[in-house]
Amino acid sequence: MRTVIFDLDGTLVDTGADLIAAANACFRVLGHGDMLHPVGDCTAAFAGGRAMLRLGFERLGRPWSDADIDAQYPFLLESYAANIDRHSRVYPGAEAAVERLRAAGYAVAICTNKPARLAELLLFRLGFRDAFGALVGADTLPVRKPDPAPLREAVRLAGGDPRRVLMVGDTITDRDTARAAGVPVALVTFGPEGRGVERLQPDALLDSYEALYDLAERLT
Repeated sequence: MRTVIFDLDGTLVDTGADLIAAANACFRVLGHGDMLHPVGDCTAAFAGGRAMLRLGFERLGRPWSDADIDAQYPFLLESYAANIDRHSRVYPGAEAAVERLRAAGYAVAICTNKPARLAELLLFRLGFRDAFGALVGADTLPVRKPDPAPLREAVRLAGGDPRRVLMVGDTITDRDTARAAGVPVALVTFGPEGRGVERLQPDALLDSYEALYDLAERLT
């Protein structure tokens, strides 16, 4: 069975505003106000919670350490979970594209570096979880992307053929994961970096989900 494996944040769902809001909640509790911008800092948002906290602490202009990040990270996750779908939206055309793949006999699954429980919660809230045969998160295995093991596990759980896989993502992490697994990768140009992902030299660029089916047919 041909398989398409999707990243989640910045690929299927625009989660940037809610991620940044969770980081800003940490800095407000510390008495500093919002340190991150919901639009200007979207690239940091998709690099993960610790990356957002690091950026915020750097902007404070005073000494800080990894211990400060470690102390705030649990609160960031708690705040994010409580407001996980306030602003997040599925990218236009994604639901129809996934349904078309399924109707054509493809296995579809998610491989994300988001903690699995948060990924499941987000997709459930958005009414999109049942579209996917499997979900592998950052903590599903002892390793995470760009190690190829999570991608291979997602393919296995979805019942796909590991020789006929396309990875769809939006970052260098997704590209490197696909390269390590020996499968083609398409990077979306409507994610946080836009067409800047072209510099990563993926096997294909995906400008719109309307083009995904033909791309999958060609690359798998």
